Amino acid sequence: MPSGSTTRIVRRWRHCAIAVVLLLPLWELIGCPMIDILGTTDASAEGILGPLNREEPSDAPQSGIGSIERRRQVIESLPMNRLTPAAQQRITGITNSPTIYRQLPTQAIACDRDFFLFITRNPEILVGMWDVMGVTQVTTTRTGPYQLDASDGSGTTCRVDLVYGDPHLHIFVADGSYDGRMVARPIKGSGVFVFRSTYAKSASGETTVTGTLDCFVQFDNLGADLVARTLSGFIGRSADANFIETARFVSQISEASRVNPHAMINFAERLPQVSPAKRRQFVEVITSISRRETARETARISAARTVADDRR
Repeated sequence: MPSGSTTRIVRRWRHCAIAVVLLLPLWELIGCPMIDILGTTDASAEGILGPLNREEPSDAPQSGIGSIERRRQVIESLPMNRLTPAAQQRITGITNSPTIYRQLPTQAIACDRDFFLFITRNPEILVGMWDVMGVTQVTTTRTGPYQLDASDGSGTTCRVDLVYGDPHLHIFVADGSYDGRMVARPIKGSGVFVFRSTYAKSASGETTVTGTLDCFVQFDNLGADLVARTLSGFIGRSADANFIETARFVSQISEASRVNPHAMINFAERLPQVSPAKRRQFVEVITSISRRETARETARISAARTVADDRR
């Protein structure tokens, strides 16, 4: 091969390598460090969010999968008859020929059901928290009831649409592009993210949420497509780690809303990147968690007293 051709190929691959960031239009919104937020009454961000890098054991698988059979099952299970024609076309255009498909590790967390649904449908809440903590450069703008724009400040932008949602299934479709210094022209990509959740309540009234995220990502650029396929293992492992860490984070802030609602409310009322109306809704969710916890505690005390009286 002529040396000039080799140089052009190497340069193109080097430029296209930046395109891997487009594989994470939603993962960019759900990746953050572990934090400890349970043991404080301080209303400041530092007090509520606590030290970083808390480790917690997990029995959930730590590695995602990407089998053809699983991909087929996910596609066939989508409620296409309940989607608009435009949404159907966007989804099939990506899922029929994705650059990368991966099911991230299933996660089971202790989390209030209403809290989980609110965070799933309003990811800017998490981004606002991470903004205060200083652990993300991502900015988000809510452009519609079911649409969110995001940017990393370095040339990567994406638009995320929630095209379907019920308590057990959410389908996001994202379009992203990179137009930074490392490429001569914009590189574009799209993704479909299928998020399934189930709920189990214990005898004490606590809820365990089990979630699975299936990701289909497609590049418009041939060079970016080739690089992404080559690096799919590394990208997939990074996405797995982000998903695991974020699941734990959501569990922690749900628990903080239960045991320390006043501090969480004070914090929620000052979240950046979140509209006043959305902050008020978040406060209502936290308040509801606190009320349910109070009711459960009252019931536990009453039951304990009844048992004690019966033993006399």
